[in-house]
Formats: sequence, C-alpha cells, structure tokens
Amino acid sequence: MRISDFWRLMDDEFGSAYSRVLAADLVLAPLGGVTAAQALDKGIEPKAVWLAVCDIQDVPQERRLGRDIKPKAT
Repeated sequence: MRISDFWRLMDDEFGSAYSRVLAADLVLAPLGGVTAAQALDKGIEPKAVWLAVCDIQDVPQERRLGRDIKPKAT
C-alpha cells in the first residue's frame, strides 16, 4: 500500500479533517505507542498503520478495503 492509499482510506472513512486529527493524535499501541503520522515518518508500512487505526477505531471488516467506487462510464 502506498501512503497516498493510506490517506485516501483515512479520508473516506473519517473525513479529510478528522483523519488528520486522528493521524496526529491517536496513539497506536500495537505499533510501539506512536501516532499514525509518526509511524509513517518512521517508515512503518502504511497498510500496518491503516490496520492498527482500524482496530483501535473499530472500523468494520467490510470497510477496511475502502469504499466501492463505481467505474466511470465510457
């Protein structure tokens, strides 16, 4: 997963403003007691950070892959 995918998932699930607050303030104990932003800065895999946020925030399994986006009509 790329960092841009991490932010897309965060924004889709929590909204663009609140996702930044969560990334800066929510301490992720499973990742060593750092925030999501700190974990990404340390080089921790974005997917591991996303899944840790999901676990702590009780994001249902069916939403952990992101929302379904209908393909554009051609």
